Parts: sequence; C-alpha cells; structure tokens
Amino acid sequence: MSEITRAVDQGLLQRGHVRLEQRDHVLHVVLDRPEARNAQTPSTWEALAAIGAVIQQAGHDISAIIVSGTGPSFSAGLDRRMFTPEGVPGETSLLALAKANDVDLDQGIAAAQAAFAWWREAAPITIAAVQGHAIGAGFQLALACDLLIAAADAQFAMRETSYGLVPDLGGTWPLVRSVGYPRALEICATGRLVDAEEGYRLGFVTRVVDDLTGEVEALVRALGQAPPGAVRDLAPLLRAAEVSTPHEQRAAERAAQAVRLRSLLAMMDT
Repeated sequence: MSEITRAVDQGLLQRGHVRLEQRDHVLHVVLDRPEARNAQTPSTWEALAAIGAVIQQAGHDISAIIVSGTGPSFSAGLDRRMFTPEGVPGETSLLALAKANDVDLDQGIAAAQAAFAWWREAAPITIAAVQGHAIGAGFQLALACDLLIAAADAQFAMRETSYGLVPDLGGTWPLVRSVGYPRALEICATGRLVDAEEGYRLGFVTRVVDDLTGEVEALVRALGQAPPGAVRDLAPLLRAAEVSTPHEQRAAERAAQAVRLRSLLAMMDT
C-alpha cells in the first residue's frame, strides 16, 4: 500500500465504492460499483474529496492521476434512490437536503463540489478514462479532469434538468469553455446523449480511442518523457490562460519560465 492510499481512510473509500491503486508515479482512482454502473452517492463524493485533500499536500511523488470506472460504464451519475423519500441507507437524500436551512443547504452542495474541484487544481495531470455511460455526476467528474480520453462507445449526458435540477458539481465551467454557451445550453436543457465522436468535435473529449487502457497508458508514458517539473509547471500556466488577460498571461509565462530555467541550471550544476 502506497503512502497516499494509506493516508486516505479505507472505510471511507469502501463506503464510497472507490478504489485506489498506485503504480510507480501514477495514481489510479477507480469507481468500483459496477453492479450499479458506478452510480455515485454523497459517500462517493466524500471519498473523492478526501483523496484530493491528500493529493494537494506537498511531497507526494505523483505525476498523473487517472480516474476510471469498473464494468461497462464510467459512471451513470447520481444513485437515483437519492431522489426518493427513503434515499440511500446511511446517506442524506436530496429531499432531506432540500429541507435544510439556507446555510446548511449551501454547505451541503459545497461539500459535494469539493469532490470535483481539485482535479484541475492538483499538481499532477489528471486524466478521465471514460467508457460507456458518463451521465450527470459522471459527466461532470470526467469534465473536471485536465484530459478526457474516451472509448468509442462512450456516451455523455447532463440529465439534471430532466429531474428539475441544474448541474452543480462544477461541470458547467469546463463544458461552456469547451463547447460554448449555445451548445452547452442545448446539451444540458435537453439531457440528450452525446457520443464520443461528437464530444471530440465539440472539444470536451481530448481523444477517442479503441484501446482505452492501452492509449491512456501510452499517454502517461509520453507525458513522463519531459524533464521533471516541466509538465507540472505547464499545466497551471495553460489553465490560467482561460481566464487571464494577455498581459497577465505574459507575466505568468515569464514567472514560470524563470522557474524552469533555474531548474535546468541547477540540474547542470549537480
């Protein structure tokens, strides 16, 4: 068991049906509830948030994080029992959350968002390996990552409005920036399925592949060919470009390049 897997409460992972595996410098986060197409519950989000909290601590030698799902689907989204008065045993149902006061309701949603927010803030490159269905919360988890690699059979949908809700797990930000407001509105408002090829044309799918496992492993190897730290410093620079002004981005480039040049000089002096 690696340092990271030891640092995350194992009981929490089991309740959330999340499995962690570290292979060399790659951490695999696996949604492991195939009998329910990896449907998510608040315990899933609690487990993912706990993983993120450990990852964001300094000192972990991880270059990439891959999130995937066991079985034929990546994730079918929220466990539909969460919409019923009975809910899921041991979980707070959506109806119970709706009865909370304004502060508790806001904090409840924020706690769920914490499971999705860290994927683009972490130092390692994050990769979603998606096969089959990625619906609702599953779609938003895939969108949370830096890169989204999809099998040819992958299908995506935002079904929240079909249940009288809106996407609230951070997925609207990357979706609108990938496909634009009109297409994002149409996808979310209709809840329709978007296949892998259309997702690639729209821009939120990075690559469509036949051999999902093999292609993701090849991508990780390719990312590892750069000198240490180069990709780590590149990712936040490019993320910032989405919201920075040209002046701010040039300043960020200068700062990042200064770090890289000094790092190369230090390597030459050793």
